Amino acid sequence: MLFSFRNLRILLLLGLLLFVALYTHHQAFDSTSWFEPLDVVIFPINADGNADTAAYIQRLKDADFAAIDRFIQQQSKRYEVFIAPPTRTRLGTQIDTPPPAVPAIDASLLERLTWSLQLRYWAWKNTPDEDSNQHRVRIFVLYQQGREGAALAHSLGLQKGLLGVVHAYAIDKQTQKNNLVIAHELLHTVGASDKYGADGMPLFPTGYARPDKQPLHPQSRCEIMAGRLAVSASEAQMPASLRHCVIGPQSAAEIGWVLEE
Repeated sequence: MLFSFRNLRILLLLGLLLFVALYTHHQAFDSTSWFEPLDVVIFPINADGNADTAAYIQRLKDADFAAIDRFIQQQSKRYEVFIAPPTRTRLGTQIDTPPPAVPAIDASLLERLTWSLQLRYWAWKNTPDEDSNQHRVRIFVLYQQGREGAALAHSLGLQKGLLGVVHAYAIDKQTQKNNLVIAHELLHTVGASDKYGADGMPLFPTGYARPDKQPLHPQSRCEIMAGRLAVSASEAQMPASLRHCVIGPQSAAEIGWVLEE
C-alpha cells in the first residue's frame, strides 16, 4: 500500500509539529513585542503531599508575587521600556496533577520533543480557560518542604509554549528566593538565556551585574539569568531576593528590550 498506517502516523505527527512550530513562532513574537502587559499566572502544586505544604499553598495570595512585577518594571525603565506594567503576575488555581517528568540529560532528541509536546498537552488539559496564550505565561510551581542536604530538582522555563516549571520550598522565609527563581524562569519563557557555566558560576562578563567593577569581586548585585552573584572568582551565592538582582544588557536584548548590536 502507498499509505501504510505507519506512514499515516508519521504524516499526522509532522502536521502536528508544523502547526505547533507556526503557533509557537507567533506566540514568541507576540510575547516579546512589549506593546501590552504580559500576564503571568502562578499555578501551585503540592509536590510532596505534606500537610505543611498544603497550608503554605492555602496562605498564598497575589501580593506574595508582587516583587516579581516590581523587579521587571524597575529593570524595564533602565532600558526605556515604558509599558506599565510590563508584567501582571497573579495566583492561579491549585493543580492536583504533577507535570510529566523531565527527561534524563542523555535523552534523545525525539524523547525531548515528545516530552515538550506532553508538557504542553498537560498544561492545556490542567489549565483550560478562554484566555489567549499569546500573552500569558503559565508558571507551575511545585512546592515542597525539601530535605536537609538535598537540593531541589532543576527548574526550567520554555519559550515554546510560554511555560515554566519551578521547584520551590513551601517555607515562608523562602518566599522571596522562590520569587527570584520564578522570575528567572519567566525570563526564559520570553527568550533570555542562562548566564552561568557548568560549574554554576556566573559567566564573565554577561553573568556579572557590574563587569567593570574594580576590584571585580565581590559583586554586590546579581545578573538574574546567572542566578547567583560572584563573591570571588571561585565562589558565588544566591541573593536573598530580587532587590539584589538586575537584568543585564545581553538578557535585555534577548527579551526584546533593546536592539542587539
